[in-house]
Amino acid sequence: MDDPRRVRARSWRQGGAAERGAVTAEFAVALPAVVLVLVAVLLVALAGATHLQVTDAARAGARAAAAGETDDQVTAIARRVGGEDLTVTVLRAEPWVTVRVQRPVAGGWFASGLTATSDATAWLESAISSPSGGAP
Repeated sequence: MDDPRRVRARSWRQGGAAERGAVTAEFAVALPAVVLVLVAVLLVALAGATHLQVTDAARAGARAAAAGETDDQVTAIARRVGGEDLTVTVLRAEPWVTVRVQRPVAGGWFASGLTATSDATAWLESAISSPSGGAP
């Protein structure tokens, strides 16, 4: 009968030594994949937060434009809500006004070229009170 200590030692010498580096190799392959997934999740979360800010800024700008503010005032209001690095465009087509707000998504070279854009359209209050404007 074999001594259990000798059996374990023999099995370690035969197959265990060859597999000692396998865990390191698997870790070296899996770690970049895990980091890439983590970066992707964080980038999607950052893009979502940026889109929410841009949408809020467009809505605030559209409300201000509908109330009769000038385009410069609408731009200032949108930038106050969404941040200074916004691109704000005000399009007026009676009786509607549309405010388009764009902002690049932060994130370094991972997000290069990503831009959050949102439009908000409102009915001009002056069109509501005038007889020719009618109701929406």
